[in-house]
Formats: sequence, structure tokens, C-alpha cells
Amino acid sequence: QVQLVESGGGSVPTGGSLRLFCTASRYASSTGCLAWFRQNPGKEREGVAVIFTSGGDTYYADSVKGRFTISQDKANKKVFLQMDSLKPEDTGMYYCAANTFCASDSWQHSQSLKYWGQGTQVTVSS
Repeated sequence: QVQLVESGGGSVPTGGSLRLFCTASRYASSTGCLAWFRQNPGKEREGVAVIFTSGGDTYYADSVKGRFTISQDKANKKVFLQMDSLKPEDTGMYYCAANTFCASDSWQHSQSLKYWGQGTQVTVSS
């Protein structure tokens, strides 16, 4: 069973930076992807960024383009999310997610990702 474990969350002021980490144990796929989602109470889970394991193509939500960068360490089955120029609206619980098959036009739908971590909290103060 694939297991995802996130770390790196915390509290920062507006304009600050954080780097999130996710370790994907027992995950291996040449057609899959690793993604970051975020969620606030009462709101739907939002796809933030995704990286396709084969080829390394990346996609981002419009709200984070130019500020967030997703990357991976395939050998060690890790995925990272570098978050810069953070805004209060970036606050939320951030989840690492994965699937063994992903498509560029559907990754932002949380139903398309099968494996999920427990989340790490990010708080950006104004």
C-alpha cells in the first residue's frame, strides 16, 4: 500500500517562504503523478500543483503560478513544494496525493487521486 507522509508546514508572515516535503513509500509508476492539494474548513480541496513522474511535466493552479514550485527526487520517492511570496489566502491544510495514472486535464479533481497523506498545516499571517 502506498503511504504518503508530509512535513514542512508552519506559520509565516505575508511574503515569507515555506518548503513542504512528501515521502511516497511503496510508490512506483511511469504513468502516474504526485500532487499537492490544500483545503480550508468548509471548502473543497483545491489542486495546487502536480508533477508527472515520467518526464517531470508540472502544472499549477492559477492562484500559485510564479510563486510555487513543485519538484521531485525520484530515486528517493520524494516530492517537494517550494512556496514563496506567501499570502494569507495560501493558508490551509496541505495534502500530498498520488495516483498510478494521471491526466493533465483532470489532476485538479481530488477524486482522480487515489493515495493521500495526512496533511501539514500552513498558516500565513497578514
